[in-house]
Amino acid sequence: MSSVLGVSVGAGAIRMARPFSDPSVGKGRYDGFALQAVDVGRLRAEELTAESIGVALESGGPIDATGIAYRSEQQAKGLRAAMATQRLGNYQLVPEIAASLEFLRSTGDIQGFSTVAVYDLGSSGLSITIVDTDRGDVRYAERTSEISGDYFDSLIREQQIASGRTDAPQSPVEFAALDVLCKDAKEQLSESTAVAIPSNGGLVLLTRDNFEALVTLAVESSARMTRDVIMRSDRHVQAIVVIGGGARIPLVREVLHRWLHVPVIVPESPESVSARGAALLARPVADRRDDLPTAPVWLTAPAKPGRKREISGAGLAASSLAVIAAIGLALGYGSQMLEPGSNDGGPTTTLPTTPPRTTTLEPSNAVAPIATTLPPTTTTTVEAPPVFQQEEGPPPPPPPPPPPSIEIPGLPPILIPTLPPPPPFQMPQIPPLPFPIP
Repeated sequence: MSSVLGVSVGAGAIRMARPFSDPSVGKGRYDGFALQAVDVGRLRAEELTAESIGVALESGGPIDATGIAYRSEQQAKGLRAAMATQRLGNYQLVPEIAASLEFLRSTGDIQGFSTVAVYDLGSSGLSITIVDTDRGDVRYAERTSEISGDYFDSLIREQQIASGRTDAPQSPVEFAALDVLCKDAKEQLSESTAVAIPSNGGLVLLTRDNFEALVTLAVESSARMTRDVIMRSDRHVQAIVVIGGGARIPLVREVLHRWLHVPVIVPESPESVSARGAALLARPVADRRDDLPTAPVWLTAPAKPGRKREISGAGLAASSLAVIAAIGLALGYGSQMLEPGSNDGGPTTTLPTTPPRTTTLEPSNAVAPIATTLPPTTTTTVEAPPVFQQEEGPPPPPPPPPPPSIEIPGLPPILIPTLPPPPPFQMPQIPPLPFPIP
């Protein structure tokens, strides 16, 4: 059975949603979603997204369409480049807020509200967007990185170190490991009141009261920012929709309701709302591979059925030899590298001559051909520098005679060194005595 795939690109995780249908529900309607998250870590989110989609297309069932939710135009540009590198063409980019709005409409969470404020708190920052639900237009939006899930994790880390429950990390690897534990503790507090996670340096022990005391000022600051954004938008907001990983923090919902006095809506699995909405908006796209950039054979060769994407070592070696040969030709060593030596009895390899290739990106931006005609050679006459004759001086003194030698029968001659003459003797002067001699 065919299906669609929805993907959201976050700074901390790539989330994938694949809907599944129940025959009793009806065609075109989904009964639920199979969710999956891939941690980004230190990798580039766009490249990891393309690789994850490639693996999903080859390892799972048939997928008719893929929808990818993007946050900014810069991220969309990076996604296009990464998808082209993986030779994936059947996908559709949709704005993140449009994907979220599509899912909220399908669940009925925003039914009856013509204008809502979407409060999206993720690992890298907070986005507040005022949306007209009837027309799907964005009326106003702001984003800040001063309030984020990563900032909450750092507060927990510093509190654990200051209390002496865990040792201070001594390397970036230890810092990253401790941050992961603090993030796990924060997420577990959404369903429990206390959590204890052992670590190499001690014990991460955190209660919900301790955590709320750490983040209360930041959460109240986010509520103040939401109020200011609503006022600057000059729109009558009827509800606040909280999505992202931060929506699981109970304090966020309480503070927003207390500050804004409007209904606060938190959908199920709020961190995957945009991924599920992207799946609902996914439509098949013509897979025109001629529009994709040409890549090496070892990277673009389609995988055989039942095999995962992999890099061929033989193709990699051949590509490396081609690069080395090209460098040799540029440096003037082409005949020595591509032809056998004088002592080699093998056949001579002749490279085929190919005309230069011109790549055209757009009709208005054609690449001009490179001129191959060299300018005429100009002969320049350089006068010889004048020759200066050295004035004759007094003749050099004759070389000193060789030192005398003593010859002893049966032994080599012994040279007697010549000692310089001693300096002339001078009589020392005695100063006069300070008293008369009797």
